[in-house]
Amino acid sequence: MPNPGREVWARIQLGRGDIATWRVDAIVNAANPSLLGGGGVDGAIHRAAGDGLLIECRALGGCLTGDAKRTEGHNLPARWVIHAVGPVWRGGGRGEEELLAQCHRRSLELAAEVGAQSIAFPAISTGAYGFPSDRAARIALTSVSDYLEGSAMPGTVDFVLFSDQSLAIWRAVMDTLIEIGR
Repeated sequence: MPNPGREVWARIQLGRGDIATWRVDAIVNAANPSLLGGGGVDGAIHRAAGDGLLIECRALGGCLTGDAKRTEGHNLPARWVIHAVGPVWRGGGRGEEELLAQCHRRSLELAAEVGAQSIAFPAISTGAYGFPSDRAARIALTSVSDYLEGSAMPGTVDFVLFSDQSLAIWRAVMDTLIEIGR
């Protein structure tokens, strides 16, 4: 397994806020398989982007868990929205960890395809899908750092957490991964 250096970790930032307002080239939507909007992050992004996003998502025909699809950003500050479908947590014995890692990698690939220099992720699957936040943080941060080790694009990756509690959990996980040279 790769051992990302400090220069890779310097490309990853954690922040608190509303991802729909984040000023990056691409934001990742924690989408459901229909891609037609929902609650939480998904609903907030759809509301902020406007009707054009829903129209474009309808044409995509849904998305499998662990995969992602890209649309325009419409009324968002971000030019692109990458709709990543994370897994529902069912106790960890149904491939949930690999599916979560896979949707992060796929999102980065889609961002690189359009030349996105910056991308922002929410805490995929940790809301209504019930994925434990500390496990999700470890998987997301490891997947992203491993990807960045071999790729110059995107140049920066932000994780945008909705609460102070989530931010604290993710910060602790990131600090531990950096400390152990992961």
